[in-house]
Amino acid sequence: MKTTDISDFHWAMQIIGDLDAGLIVLDREYKVCAWNSFMQSYSGISAERILGKHLFDVVPGLPESWIRKKVDASFKLNSRGFSCWEDRPYLFKFKNFSPIADGLNEMRQNITFSPLTSVNGAVSHVSLIINDVTDIAKNKIHLMNSNQKLSDLSRTDGLTKLFNRRYWESCLLEEFESCKVSGSVSSLVIFDIDHFKKVNDTYGHTVGDDVIRHAADELRKATRGGDICGRYGGEEFTVILPGTCADQALYFTERLRKRIEKSLVECEGHTVNYKISLGICELTEQQTSHLTWLEHADKALYFSKENGRNRSTVFDLAFIK
Repeated sequence: MKTTDISDFHWAMQIIGDLDAGLIVLDREYKVCAWNSFMQSYSGISAERILGKHLFDVVPGLPESWIRKKVDASFKLNSRGFSCWEDRPYLFKFKNFSPIADGLNEMRQNITFSPLTSVNGAVSHVSLIINDVTDIAKNKIHLMNSNQKLSDLSRTDGLTKLFNRRYWESCLLEEFESCKVSGSVSSLVIFDIDHFKKVNDTYGHTVGDDVIRHAADELRKATRGGDICGRYGGEEFTVILPGTCADQALYFTERLRKRIEKSLVECEGHTVNYKISLGICELTEQQTSHLTWLEHADKALYFSKENGRNRSTVFDLAFIK
């Protein structure tokens, strides 16, 4: 080897050693032919210990079948492969030493698989470059979480944490259109707190807010995972019950009504007992739009309030004649 060749090789080894990324070179038998200082520092495995050894014999816990697919593809196709942290968070379980971890205890990594050719042009080795992208991952996760929080705020009622009126109405429209296409059964319930103004006037708005929160909590407890609950305004609540006929909805409302009737709300030294009135409308051909559906449920609620309150009523066409 010429002196210049030796110098070039020496420089190349220094550059490889100082890379701010992990470098591994594997032959076709998965023996390690290069293992730079980055890999030594983060893995705790020295070059002397791993060079010439089978990768999977020295480094435990690696996804062997996944690595083999990637490396074999580079050998066979003579083309680069890539793995993003969003698909596989990391290949090597290295600790994240960032002072602000934000819940990421392991380094997030992008991996590049590159074929290396010998002088005759045949692929003899494959290199793996492991890039630490933890900061990028943290920023993206933070942005995603922030956007999710903004999205939740835009559709959630601040007092009850139920869906707000605008978002709930969009859910109602979606349910209406879905049922009209599929022919599925669905029912809508609307209810409000009886004599709520009297609660506010007697005990104050702080107690009134507690009563509203209590009604929302009881509604949440009574519903299934697929039911869609909302605060429609003031002391008025709505819930969509997919896959539920009027008789089943009536069973649901009566269970909710009786549970609330027996409950007590304690706030600022006061004990408040309250009741609710409810209206039910099963979706049929009589409801020509989602707003008609809501209007008919509201008419059933009005019937409950006009006929003694603290009761449930199923919509009847007689209500609009």
